[in-house]
Amino acid sequence: MATASALLNVMIDAARKAARGLARDFGEVTELQVSKKGPADFVTAADQKAEQVIFEILEKARPGYGFLGEERGLVEGTDKTHTWIVDPLDGTTNFLHGIPHFAVNIALQREGEVVAGVTYNPITNDLFWVEKGKGAYLGAEKRLRVAARRHLDETVLATGVPFLGKPGHAQFLKELHQISQKVAGVRRFGSAALDLAWVAAGRFDGYWERNIKPWDVAAGVLMVTESGGKVSTIEEHGDPVAGVSILASNQELHPLVLERLQAAAG
Repeated sequence: MATASALLNVMIDAARKAARGLARDFGEVTELQVSKKGPADFVTAADQKAEQVIFEILEKARPGYGFLGEERGLVEGTDKTHTWIVDPLDGTTNFLHGIPHFAVNIALQREGEVVAGVTYNPITNDLFWVEKGKGAYLGAEKRLRVAARRHLDETVLATGVPFLGKPGHAQFLKELHQISQKVAGVRRFGSAALDLAWVAAGRFDGYWERNIKPWDVAAGVLMVTESGGKVSTIEEHGDPVAGVSILASNQELHPLVLERLQAAAG
């Protein structure tokens, strides 16, 4: 049975408390679907409330740490070596449509390196957590390991499709063409945080996406690497946490998928 450190317990507590409010609000979203005003404003408010809960808990537990959140941007702390990276609701569109696939995502960066992360889906009660050098887990019992498949034709990969207002549609279609003719399936579930957690857990064999944000992927990058996988940018020599692009899979599949993605860019 895995035991989380005091630091991770703080992060888990923040994720669970924020998720309580989200779960309550999620129960009301379907009621709002039929109203003319629609639930978009309601979901934005739910997002902001969740981030406020997380901010207050983390600030109290570790005063002075910096905070990078989807809603409030970067809040400089007196402690310049530590920054929380937080997405209070990754999978907003799913949430908005009553689809129970979204997560609270919290990571801690120490001197520029992610050292701990939590990804929590309050509807399924899947709690993924990781600490650098200590492994990644689902709940208290299950140690995460990436899938062992070695051949592209056996794999199911996850991705994100650029949606309204996002660039990169043409590029994505080229990549999808290169990948889909070689693999068993491609899935688009709508939460980068859960995509990465599922790669770490061996549910997906790999995941790629462009134009994402650090708060979408910071926790998941560490989860995949601590589960024996490999994470990189699609381009050479980039930082996947920076959000330009990301590819995560096991060690054997990584070069095979990367080759297809780079062929799409060529």
